[in-house]
Amino acid sequence: MSDPERSEQHRKWHQQLRITLWTLIIPPTAWAAHFLFSYLWAAISCAKTGRFATFPVLFVGGTVMALLVILFSGWLAWHKERTPGDPPPHEDSTEVDRLRFLGKATLLLAGLSFVGVVFTALPVIFIGDCQ
Repeated sequence: MSDPERSEQHRKWHQQLRITLWTLIIPPTAWAAHFLFSYLWAAISCAKTGRFATFPVLFVGGTVMALLVILFSGWLAWHKERTPGDPPPHEDSTEVDRLRFLGKATLLLAGLSFVGVVFTALPVIFIGDCQ
């Protein structure tokens, strides 16, 4: 395989991925997992030392991981939402219309989940102790 073919194949890998109802729940699930992780981390930190760590490496790592999952899901949904097709209104229930709808819904949920993770992480930045 020559270099142009390999680069074309590498560029198109995201187009081979499919968006289904399962991919629609990935961003809110990452947000919920981060929310649970945040509360567990805060409870354990407060029970052990009475305050949060000076630089909470575990918490920052969990937050970054959740944000990366949400960003990847949003990026993939953005590409699927931009699939060419018929202009609105979408009266015919075609495969492309369903793909674009799932892409748009996943993109919106990814944006909401991203904001949710950021707002869940803010108390660790502004509150240093557990009182």
